[in-house]
Amino acid sequence: MTLEEIARLAGCSRSTVSRVINHDPNVRAETRERVWRIIKEQDFQPNLAARALAGRRSRVIGLVIPQPLSTIFTDPFFSMLIHGCALACDERGYYLMLSLVLRQANDTYHWLIRARHLDGLLLAPPLINDPFVPHLLDKRLPLVMIGRIPGRTDISTVNIDNIKGASLATQHLLKLGYTRIATITGALNLVGALDRLEGYLCALREAGIEPPSEYIQEGDWSEASGRRAMECLLQATPPPEAVFAASDSMAIGAMKAIQAAGLMVPNDIAVVGFDDMPVAATVDPPLTTVHHPIERIGFLAASMLIEKLETPPTQASWANVQHIVLPARLVIRMSCGQALRCSAHPTDV
Repeated sequence: MTLEEIARLAGCSRSTVSRVINHDPNVRAETRERVWRIIKEQDFQPNLAARALAGRRSRVIGLVIPQPLSTIFTDPFFSMLIHGCALACDERGYYLMLSLVLRQANDTYHWLIRARHLDGLLLAPPLINDPFVPHLLDKRLPLVMIGRIPGRTDISTVNIDNIKGASLATQHLLKLGYTRIATITGALNLVGALDRLEGYLCALREAGIEPPSEYIQEGDWSEASGRRAMECLLQATPPPEAVFAASDSMAIGAMKAIQAAGLMVPNDIAVVGFDDMPVAATVDPPLTTVHHPIERIGFLAASMLIEKLETPPTQASWANVQHIVLPARLVIRMSCGQALRCSAHPTDV
């Protein structure tokens, strides 16, 4: 089935069929409905690559996640993020393509850009000093980052206030009377991990506390890395009274390491996470954590990119840079030991 055959059955020109497929708003409603009815009856699938080569939009948005494939498919954070992006694309008639190639394989991205298989790109989360970002800007490929790169104010971004969220978590532990507070960071080649580390350090330093270097352990967001990091923290002298983990997965790994050592959460060591994943409310004890609206962030980022794509390609539209920062919120459950500490020190509340 070709565009010419669809046009013949619909009683219109080939160019009209092409305009309908490309969602041209200037096509009469009754013509558009007739063409789409024929397309569905004939089970016609437009050739996206041919449309792109012909100068038409492919209506495909790429989502690049610079993480190992094992992490993308096992960490619920990414499934929630992808779902949010996909919902926005579905609402607006776009397709979401998840990139499953290594970030170092730039030839693949060059090919995608040259062939115009993508109308725009979502990058989540960006690496620090990512060499591919300037190349994307040079090629004028519409780009929205989920996260941020320090100093790059020329790229639209959607993010949570990671510094504030980590500070809230650490301040909460301080208010409960803990002073020996450690952290398990995310991968420190990502800005989000550095921001959460900064929030932790700022809260402690405002309280006049400088944590020893062994109280800062790097993870990679996974539960296994949280468990390994906690095993190192348990060897510190003295061991921490509380731990802020930069993701719920790492916090759960830390809790398992504490329990495997014959200790109890929060009686011996309190734990706070970040993300508020569904599992945070069901682990034992339920995890105190920073709420991270992951699906909402994905939805807003994809929506922002689509708005850019559907704005007339003038110099003004390219200069329209937006930065959305969603607020962080602490969700208090049992793992921080609030009930335990408040009952022992009622005047501290």
